[in-house]
Amino acid sequence: MAQYKRILLKLSGEALGGDTGIGFDAGALEQICGQVKGVHEKGVEVGIVVGAGNIFRGMPAAQGGMNRVTGDQMGMLGTMINGLALMDRFEGMGITTNVLSARAVEEFIEPFDLKTANRYLSENHIVIFVGGTGNPFFTTDTAAALRAIQIQADVLLKGTKVDGVYDADPAKVPSAKKYETVTYSEVLSKDLRVMDATAIALCRENSIPIEVFNLTKKGTLLKVIKGEKPGTSVTQED
Repeated sequence: MAQYKRILLKLSGEALGGDTGIGFDAGALEQICGQVKGVHEKGVEVGIVVGAGNIFRGMPAAQGGMNRVTGDQMGMLGTMINGLALMDRFEGMGITTNVLSARAVEEFIEPFDLKTANRYLSENHIVIFVGGTGNPFFTTDTAAALRAIQIQADVLLKGTKVDGVYDADPAKVPSAKKYETVTYSEVLSKDLRVMDATAIALCRENSIPIEVFNLTKKGTLLKVIKGEKPGTSVTQED
């Protein structure tokens, strides 16, 4: 039995690139879309926000001398490419999918409109939100929080390559402690890097719970939907 009726899944662009995190990996796309298909078949309404790190990252480019606005605009275009790639795979699996963009590219992608998004979701389409928030200086984490609030998602799911939130990088610190549950305030005060501060603040102010889990492990998304805790829950203070 699914615990959630409507979810917002945040995917990093790197997740689509497989082990290298660059470009597209057919196996990674199949694995991710297969997991989403599994929960979609349970009747869960699925919205997705995807990043563009497998194609381009605006902030590092800005640190290298590129104008930050230009870099972020290029990143927005990268999310559109990723959204189309995901749509193609979902459609290949027989799932009606719509891509909605915060920036106008109507020759390829529909513009974002909340009423349209809600209608598609209620019709059991998968809806992929691209173009970030449509503004520079805001990450796709913030876009995910914003869309989760707008579509009144029951939960924001952060699919990563790590099985939860740790007090240090577990790849560098073998003794790093994993949190089963952590509050929004702890994430901010301890700089746990779950999502950016703006995204966390938005979720806290609007009581959107966050589940962080390893999407590269088969079946983890379905476990989260069923109410199991394979990762870390980010919640309000007691």
